[in-house]
Amino acid sequence: MYEYSQFDTDFLATRNAQFRAQVERRIAGSLSEDEFKPLRLMNGLYLQLHAYMLRVAIPYGTLNAAQMNALADIADKWDKGYGHFTTRQNIQYNWPALRDVPDMLDALAKVGLHAIQTSGNTIRNVTADHFAGAAADEIADPRPVAELIRQWSTDHPEFQFLGRKFKIAITGSANDRAVIRAHDIGLRIVEQNGEQGFEVVIGGGLGRTPMIGKVIRPFLPRADLLPYLEAVLNIYNLLGRRDNKYKARIKITVHEHGLDKIRTLVNDQFAQIRPTFCGVDQTLLSDIETAFAPPQMRQTSQAPYDRTYLADPVFRSWADTNLSPHRITSHAIVTISLKAHGATPGDATSAQMRTMADLAKRYGHNELRISHEQNVILPNVHKSDLPALHASLRSAGLGTANIGLISDIIACPGMDYCALATARSIPIAQEIATRFDDLKLEHNIGPLKLKISGCINACGHHHVGHIGILGLERAGVESYQITLGGDATADATIGQHTGPGFSADEITPAIERLILAYLDLRTTPQETFLQTFRRLGMAPFKSALYQNHPGRKAA
Repeated sequence: MYEYSQFDTDFLATRNAQFRAQVERRIAGSLSEDEFKPLRLMNGLYLQLHAYMLRVAIPYGTLNAAQMNALADIADKWDKGYGHFTTRQNIQYNWPALRDVPDMLDALAKVGLHAIQTSGNTIRNVTADHFAGAAADEIADPRPVAELIRQWSTDHPEFQFLGRKFKIAITGSANDRAVIRAHDIGLRIVEQNGEQGFEVVIGGGLGRTPMIGKVIRPFLPRADLLPYLEAVLNIYNLLGRRDNKYKARIKITVHEHGLDKIRTLVNDQFAQIRPTFCGVDQTLLSDIETAFAPPQMRQTSQAPYDRTYLADPVFRSWADTNLSPHRITSHAIVTISLKAHGATPGDATSAQMRTMADLAKRYGHNELRISHEQNVILPNVHKSDLPALHASLRSAGLGTANIGLISDIIACPGMDYCALATARSIPIAQEIATRFDDLKLEHNIGPLKLKISGCINACGHHHVGHIGILGLERAGVESYQITLGGDATADATIGQHTGPGFSADEITPAIERLILAYLDLRTTPQETFLQTFRRLGMAPFKSALYQNHPGRKAA
């Protein structure tokens, strides 16, 4: 993985020293909160309901063991002993004291991490497929390109004060695991006539006006990537609305002007600026690629895995849900669930972080990934090591066998932490996960993506959940709306609204009715919830939700 150059190190030291001085001025009272706000946001520091929150970037979701250990140390020294992994491949600390934040940033810098551009109207942390470099279905590892974009976009002088935040995601596989169509710009590595390039998608985004991105360029040569991205950002910066922040994202710009007009303007701008890129970016990309060379995989028998798989049903259940195919068949991609039943989705204690760091060193070539689904991945584990790995995970409370199942819930922090939230997310996720664990149904249910947001901003990606839950406030009471049929893969789809919302007490029983209806409606145990919904449509699920439900009827 990429290691910071001396330039990177010096840049961070200067940036952190600057922010330390700004914090001192705020504490002394010479900066008001209004004056301090844009400065702290440039450094990933939010003011939440109860305390400041520091959001740390994990670029394209990749960490080494030393970095994970540093995150654990920060949690212990300056927070409450845990961190929260987010849907943007970041980690958030919910309880730092303002005076401690500069020390936290310095500690991050020592291991090549930072909080720059994790907030504000700028290009945010570039995210990527969490299986990158290991997936069996991958054309190419997208992380070198993501690192190139990170370097290009960090402190880019034109893009620090955009009309709104701007998010870029990249995948190297046709099986999209980075939700590229729900981003301002999505990139997919493709091949054409033996040449690698990019399919470019623009105008995706969730929030109060959810939209699926549109393909603006089916094939963009690799050498044209940065100038093309710059052309897109230039046009958005010029046309994007600043009169209404709710209409300022590029999805609205594309919708109002039309994709064809935007494409023409981007192509014209690209033609002007392409000659100014003289190939330095491609030289830099070649250098970056050497840092992402695959680790040396050992060749040995996988017999310990085969024996344990046959003999141990607990291990077999975990292997069936939490392992994914690796590009080398003797290895596996391990997803560590941060969704133990009843736990807060995405939270990891400092002890768990250290356990995962240790396991990465012992079994995973010193590499970890954070997924947008709020789990942690060991991408390169030999199958013979999996029984011992699984035993260690179980001892640390990290052995839950539920990846891709109903309790593997994406949930934003909601009203327990977030100043923008209108309802709680965490207790609802905990209650649903616990209920289906009690029912012992989730493995019978099979693959199902349930996603919860505590407000219209949709940080929990509820719009693209097979079942999505949106928490809102209605006359001072929390109300939870349900959407069905969303999808975050290459067939990205916005879910359909079912009808009236449910109270906090009603929402888990409502989800239970939905699931029981699905189990009755599916043609075979192999037909997933999403497949059943697509086959039958909304009507039978609405009926299950609202029929005979006191005071409610299907809309």
